Amino acid sequence: AVMTAKSSQLQIRVTPRQKSALKQRAALAGLDVSAFVLSRALPPESARFADLLRALRNEERARFVLAELNDFLETCAPATFADAVAHADVAPLPARTANYVAAMVEMAAHRKGVAPPEWTAGVPPLDEPWFGTSLTRLRPHLLAASPAPFRRRNIFVDATIGDRV
Repeated sequence: AVMTAKSSQLQIRVTPRQKSALKQRAALAGLDVSAFVLSRALPPESARFADLLRALRNEERARFVLAELNDFLETCAPATFADAVAHADVAPLPARTANYVAAMVEMAAHRKGVAPPEWTAGVPPLDEPWFGTSLTRLRPHLLAASPAPFRRRNIFVDATIGDRV
């Protein structure tokens, strides 16, 4: 992890009761108050990634969560990317969603010039092809245009680098 010197200060106003509660919770967590507050306000990227994967279990919201995941992967700095996505609990996800996530992570890793995490190789590709549209006349285009990490997983979508897939 890259360490950046802490050169800025932030002050907030709290009641004496809030300050006491923060000190107590920080002590229970084994942190000083600053580290405790920062850990809650700005959780590590790995926690954000895990939260997004948990949110994907709600299939009705999956499209929106995948868009959020794409934004997260795009904005994750190359220096922190590997740690952020090193572990993924994709077992509770439907096979298509697990493959979609693995392909997104592989694409982001490629764009950042880092190796994809090992867990992506453990997600078996779909048995049947899945197309990002029900329009059969677009399928030949999707077969050619789909990014390699998606094609390898039997998922056919249209996207260019940096676009949402």
